[in-house]
Formats: sequence, C-alpha cells, structure tokens
Amino acid sequence: MPSPYGPSSNLWVLLGLGVASIFLVTRRMRRRALKEDFGAFVERLQLLPPPPPAPPKAPHPLSGLSFAVADIFDIEGYVTGFGNRDWARTHESAARTAPIILALVDGGATCIGKTVIDELAYGMSGENKHYDTPTNPTVPERVPGGCSSGSAVAVASGLADFSLGVDTIGGVRIPGAYCGILAFRPSYAAVSNLSFVPVSPSLDTIGFFSKDPNVLRRVAYLLIQAPYAGLRQPRNIFIADDCFELLKIPTSRVTRVLINSVEKLFGKKLLKHLNLGDYLSSKLPSLKQLQNGKKNGDSKSTLLSLAKAMQSLYNHEFRNNHEEWISSTKPALDPFISAQINRLADDSLALVCCQSAREESRLALNALLKDEGILVLPTVLGLPPKLSAKELSSEDYLNQTFCLSAIASMSGCCQVTIPLGLFEKCPVSVSFIARHGGDHLLLDTIQTMYAILQEQADIASKSNFSKSSISNEESAEIAKEKGNVAYKDKQWQKAISLYTEAIKLNGKNATYYSNRAAAYLELGSYLQAEADCSSAINLDKKNVKAYLRRGTAREMLGYYKEAIEDFKYALVLEPTNKTANLASNRLKQLFQ
Repeated sequence: MPSPYGPSSNLWVLLGLGVASIFLVTRRMRRRALKEDFGAFVERLQLLPPPPPAPPKAPHPLSGLSFAVADIFDIEGYVTGFGNRDWARTHESAARTAPIILALVDGGATCIGKTVIDELAYGMSGENKHYDTPTNPTVPERVPGGCSSGSAVAVASGLADFSLGVDTIGGVRIPGAYCGILAFRPSYAAVSNLSFVPVSPSLDTIGFFSKDPNVLRRVAYLLIQAPYAGLRQPRNIFIADDCFELLKIPTSRVTRVLINSVEKLFGKKLLKHLNLGDYLSSKLPSLKQLQNGKKNGDSKSTLLSLAKAMQSLYNHEFRNNHEEWISSTKPALDPFISAQINRLADDSLALVCCQSAREESRLALNALLKDEGILVLPTVLGLPPKLSAKELSSEDYLNQTFCLSAIASMSGCCQVTIPLGLFEKCPVSVSFIARHGGDHLLLDTIQTMYAILQEQADIASKSNFSKSSISNEESAEIAKEKGNVAYKDKQWQKAISLYTEAIKLNGKNATYYSNRAAAYLELGSYLQAEADCSSAINLDKKNVKAYLRRGTAREMLGYYKEAIEDFKYALVLEPTNKTANLASNRLKQLFQ
C-alpha cells in the first residue's frame, strides 16, 4: 500500500531507521570499548622509566611493572579531573608531575594511565555519573567501591600490576575489599601528599593496590623508604570481636580462616580477643564530649562516635578546601554529595573535640599494638552492594561502615585489606592494622601469612556457610575467649555467663568448666565451683587447674580431707606446682 505521505516519505522512514541502527551499533561498540578496560581509565598514557643500569648493577626495584594512578594526582600536561567534568573544565593542566609518580617511574615502573575516582573523591561506592562507574571484574553487577574505584578495577582486571589511590575515610581499603585484591593504607604522612588534590588533609593518605603481596611490599618499601631487613613477626594478634559482630555475613567465614592460619603458623598463644569499643572508651575522653555526656553501655557507641568524629573532620576540611569553587562554579553535583555538603552548616560536632579524638585514638592504638601487635577486624560490612542499591545512601549503612574505617583513619595507623576468597560468589576480606609507624611489621606479616590465608580461604570458600552454619565448637571457643577477657577485667558474673554459653555449645571441654569454677571462686560460690571442677575432672583426669580449684573450694567448704587429696593429686600430675605444694602443706599442718 503506498504511503499517504508520498514515495519520498518511505525513503525518510528507511533513512531514519538506518540512522537509528547506526546510532545503536555505535552505542554498543562504545560500551564494548569501555568494557575492554572495565571503565577503569579516564585517560591512557605512558610515562616510561629510565633505561635499566648495566650489569653488575642491580636492576631497578620495580623494573617490568606497570601502574595506574587515580585522577586526583597531577601529571604534567594533563588536567587533574577530580572525578568531575566541571572541575576538569575549570582547571588548567598540571605544571608538574606528583613526586610519588616520579619516584615509581624512576624505580623502574611504567605509568599507563589515570583512573576514575568518585566525584570529588567524595564517596565510597565507586559510582560516578560523569565518567560512568568502573565495572567490578569479580562481580559486575555490584559496586567496585570508592573513592579510588578505577585504580582498584585496573589491578583486579589485570590491566596494571599495581595502582595508586587516596584513602581518606576508606577510599583504598573499601574498593580493595569489594574487588578482592590487596589494598594498603600506609601510616599517616609516611608517604608525601604533594601534588594531588586535597580532600581532607588531616586524614588524606596515599594508598595502593596489588594482587601480589611481593609487588605490594616492593612498592611500599620504595615509597615509605623502609630499609630491607629480616622478616619481623607479630607477637600478639588481637581479634576485635565487637567489630566482627557488625558483619552481615557469617562471622566464621572470616574468623575461621584467620584463626586456622595463625594457629598453623604461630600457634594459639598469639591470638587474643578484644572488645575494641570498650578498650577505646576509657582512652578517648573527647568522644564523651561529642556524646554530650551521655553514657551508653554499648561498646559500639564508642566506635560510632569515633566514626562521626571522622566524618565531621572530613566534611569540615573538604568544605574549607572546596567551598569557594563550589560556590563560584555551581557544578552539577550528585544529589547525595550536595546533601552531605549542605548538611555541614548544621553539623554541631565540636571540631576541637574531633581533632583531640584523632590524637587520643593514635595514642590508644599505639599503646595496644606497641609490642609487635596486629589488630584484626573486617574491612567492610560484608558483600559489595549492588549497583544503585538504596543501602549506599542509607545513613545506618554508612555509619556502620565508617565504624570500621575510622579506626585507621583517625589513629593514622597503617592498615591492609587482605582478600579471603569468595562467599556467595562475592569477594570477602579481612583487615590487619599495625601501630602508626609499624608499616614494616605489617608488610612483613602479610608476606609471612598471605599464602596460608589464601589456602585456608580456599578451603572455606568450598564449605557451605550460612548464618547458622558456625560450628558449635568454634562458637564455644569464641565465648570462652570472651569469658577470659571478662575474667581478666574482674567482671566475674559476665565471665560466668560467657563460660556457661561455651558449655552449652560444647559440654565436652574440661577447660570451660574449670574456667567457670575460677570465676565462681572469686564470687565465693564454692559449691558451684566444686561441681564445675568435678565435671572438668570427669572429662580430663589430668586437668591440674581443676584439682587445684576443687581443692580450694573444698577447703573453703570445710572438706579438708578431700581438699588435701585434690592438692596431692595435683602434685602427682605436676610435682613442681608451688600452689599445690603450699596448700597441701598448710592443710597438713592444721591436722597434725
């Protein structure tokens, strides 16, 4: 049937369809081209290293390695885009290259490009409406994490051997966790902050990513100028139990890998359990002022107050640096960022208290970790959120995430994110923290533990985990360790409750009964102590502590003959035991 508009109209329809097809094909080709580099790069370039020295001189330390840098670092002749096209439009090309990039190139590495960051480095999801969101190579339907999203993706996809980013409130650690790679935040000021756009100067720290712990260590040693020496090993490894309670995945999926790895390498003695919020509560008096004097028995309130102090510093310093540009340029900002910036005027947190909290947290963490200590906690709450997920703008989600990232950000301590395989096809990780200036120890610990952690992570990845799949034995051990902490703190009733929990989970462990008996003795509950010791001895005839504690309980109850027998048997098992010897002699003298 002829067209009512005449023959020429058919031609225009065909031409229109053709143009539309070309547009669609072009659009698909553009998307495919972006996907070839996973959308990681803003600009590809090459900064080549100097020629290698002639033998017998040693080659450059980073010879043969390639790296990318977040688009927050200056490279001569290129505009530093800072994740925003309006910023790029209103700024000139950089007059010089950042010293850290020059150091890496001089060290033998080749710089291959600048990578996408969150808009104005103000975010943690990795999503960016100006340059698109880099694709998480492990789970493309989920966010890569930010703010150094492109740098993480460049390494995770194999496009670069290592990469640079900026970590202010988690900008390196979080994308490392979400993309399943190593991510290192050095001690604050260990690496020069010259020649990159400041976000929050008192928190900004240059960090880097790699898949290979050897590469991470080589890069770190060059940048923090640490001398190579023998591998140092930790003397104490503290598990922050309250931080692990924030996890949205089964806790044992991470802790089992950690505990098994530590025990295989160092034995059980290094492991200690800690309630980090309780520890910090008495050592950060400035936080109490931020809480307006309110007392809260929940240890997480301390972590939340520290997180809010970090956010207050971050927002205040960001505004100081960029308010004038935002006011004059009126850039098209993401609504979430605009809301955060506009909320600053109503921020009532006292800046002086926040700054004091930062200094106090450094002193507290340094005191805890001074004797070659490592603190272990989750990097993030769990699996990377799905793209455009509502939780990414949820205040509760952000606050809980910042409870974890604030510990290193506020204390200035060094931290590394370590991948631990997959759970539900998504990356899982854990973080190690060493004291401020303890970078050498932290890097050496990763070097020592990485292989065994991956081995145990592989075993765990093949196991079926669910919220209820944690073994009773493991849960019982965790309860016992918490009980030990309470006992040391002279919280006898709390210790009894925790040991009771352990016994309910695993009633065949003599130590749990013996430990509960010790707490009962402290409270003067001698009948309960005697009964627990008898249960322990029935399970383990060689439990010296159970005989000693039952002997003490029986002595206090007036069962002197039975008490003597217990002390005597303890001496049979352990002839040099001074406590048993003294108690036995004392009772014998009473009846002579």
